[in-house]
Amino acid sequence: MPLVIAIDGPSGSGKSSVSRAVAQRLDLAYLDTGAMFRALTWWCIQQEVDLDDQPSVTAAAKSLPLVMGTDPRSPSVQVGGVLIDEAIRESVISESVSKVAVNLDVRDELCNRQRALIAESVKSAGGVVAEGRDITTVVAPDAQVRILLSANQEARLARRAKELHGEAGHTAVSATHDQIVRRDRDDSTVSEFMHAAPGVTLVDTSDLDLRQSVEAVLDVVRAQPALQRE
Repeated sequence: MPLVIAIDGPSGSGKSSVSRAVAQRLDLAYLDTGAMFRALTWWCIQQEVDLDDQPSVTAAAKSLPLVMGTDPRSPSVQVGGVLIDEAIRESVISESVSKVAVNLDVRDELCNRQRALIAESVKSAGGVVAEGRDITTVVAPDAQVRILLSANQEARLARRAKELHGEAGHTAVSATHDQIVRRDRDDSTVSEFMHAAPGVTLVDTSDLDLRQSVEAVLDVVRAQPALQRE
């Protein structure tokens, strides 16, 4: 049967790495919805669109020439035929993406695109692991599996510091603090991702490594009655 797994959670909880690994294990497509907001941020900067001008950013979102590659072994993000996988992870994007993400009209546009990509993935791959803000409650509330990945702030800061700086010493963590805390604070004004909504399973990864986190998510998938097979 078609399988849609929706995974939400705060920055640094492990959404991207865990979701991608789960998709590979289950041979499903993988959709990083957060990358779509980063792609729009990159595009606006390239087009010299003022990120504080919400109507202009909304117009850019509606015309965004975005192509999302959903193979979990080599996911990709293209805008206007340009691969921007690395560019959207640069600090300038991380520091600016909240301005785009809190724009409600932009969220509506990208959420509609996300639903379309999920539907396409179900047809082409039999299912998808989709991760990011609003996935469990707005984009795919009818997903067969809905999970909120969580972790304490210390663990989230350390993970993001290692991702961005290669280590999690005091200086690296301090440099990451504003990005994590401010992004979650800003996004919390338009999206609920710190607490599991009814029907959403909470998985705390604070004390888990990647392998353990993946297994914890797979345990939730296996436990779903609708997915049980004789």
